[in-house]
Amino acid sequence: MRYKLVSTYLSHFIQEINDLNGICFNPEHHGRMSRDERREQILQTAFDMFSRHGFAGTTTRDIAQAAGVSEATLFKHFATKEELYGAIIDAKRCEKGLSEYPWLDNKRLMEARESGDDREFFYQFALQAMENHQKNVAFMRMIFYSALEEHELAERFFGDFVSEIYAFLSDYIRRRQRDGAFRKFNPKIAVRAFLGMLIHHSLNNILWDKNRRILNISNEKAARSFTDIMLHGLYVKNGD
Repeated sequence: MRYKLVSTYLSHFIQEINDLNGICFNPEHHGRMSRDERREQILQTAFDMFSRHGFAGTTTRDIAQAAGVSEATLFKHFATKEELYGAIIDAKRCEKGLSEYPWLDNKRLMEARESGDDREFFYQFALQAMENHQKNVAFMRMIFYSALEEHELAERFFGDFVSEIYAFLSDYIRRRQRDGAFRKFNPKIAVRAFLGMLIHHSLNNILWDKNRRILNISNEKAARSFTDIMLHGLYVKNGD
């Protein structure tokens, strides 16, 4: 038992020395990284690997090797792979992009919401959502992997992000229903249909049909077309 503990300690110690040698002799490094810099490097490396191989297909050893550190060093920053996975989500929530709500810092969208400008409201939401998708392909891949693997990240992302989008859009539709402008039905059904158009369009452009052979239109035109389709189904018509 004592021999095993000593052997494990020596292995970690030797790897730490190798890490330092890599820093000293690697021309990409101009000095030893600070703790925060090292943590950020591990996060970015893990993010890249999770987005390409999924959670189950990526080991902490793989991440450590790609980052040029030992597993021992990785575990000094993140106790488990699950903790590292969760830290990526927290970090991405602090960045502008996919995990940024489309109404944040969008003055036109919020003005349209207040004034009841339906066309501008849905157009601005759709446009910003699709642009966010295109800027964050790797994050989308990671989220899809987590859903396929039934990892808790998918549920966490839905609870923290997607449910808020449903609430935001549903509240607007519900208000316009009270105004008598929109037909009476469950707002979440309309939200699902609207988001379905946006997400399917983005998936085709960034994953399945990158050359846009099926449909080659700008995000602006797509946003206006999807908005027209949405409102055609929502507006009260004679006889409703």
